[in-house]
Amino acid sequence: MISIAENLEKAATRIRSAAEEAERDPAGVQLLAVSKTKPAELLREAAEAGQKAFGENYIQEALDKIEALSDLPDLEWHFIGPLQSNKTRPVAEHFSWVHSIDRAKVARRLSEQRPEGMAPLNLCIQVNIDDEPTKSGVRPEEVPGLAQELSGLEGCRLRGLMAIPDPANPAAVQRERFRELAGLLAEVRRGVDNGALDTLSMGMSGDLEAAIAEGATIVRLGTALFGPRDYEAQ
Repeated sequence: MISIAENLEKAATRIRSAAEEAERDPAGVQLLAVSKTKPAELLREAAEAGQKAFGENYIQEALDKIEALSDLPDLEWHFIGPLQSNKTRPVAEHFSWVHSIDRAKVARRLSEQRPEGMAPLNLCIQVNIDDEPTKSGVRPEEVPGLAQELSGLEGCRLRGLMAIPDPANPAAVQRERFRELAGLLAEVRRGVDNGALDTLSMGMSGDLEAAIAEGATIVRLGTALFGPRDYEAQ
């Protein structure tokens, strides 16, 4: 049997050790539980063990979980999958973060559809840091221009960058990619002064130590918490 509480504790230990090794404050690294394809009951177990932030890739699946867990009002929902412009409304209405922005059109729709009275929707630009043809995200050289386009949106707040380096890369190359993303964020800060560019969403179950060493503020863990994913439903 999977013990979510034990896995969360192991993840917290990994994060703490990696941060201390990098001479960083562990409190500056948030654990995002990637819960796609996992049932709401497992998320509830994680929430009861103290986990509050959950990352989902599929809109309808996420909405079903949000409804099922609506008695837990302090949960924070992050959309981390590809987002089509004709499916932005439910994300704008139910999520706190979107990590996968790769077009200004999508961000504008999210801004326009964000309900009045809700805090601005936090956005991360997804960067195709390895220039992989099958992966979502903008090329690194496109990031500053897109950041400028997003900086004036009223219903959203640009918070930083997200990337998923090719897991086939050697460890040294993965770390180099994380370092490049951190450099890109520094470049964006020089061009966009919104006071909120503080987020590097990078690092997963297999490479979180390298990501934290290079400045990750959000690490996205799925398998390390919930075990292998069930893709049959998707």
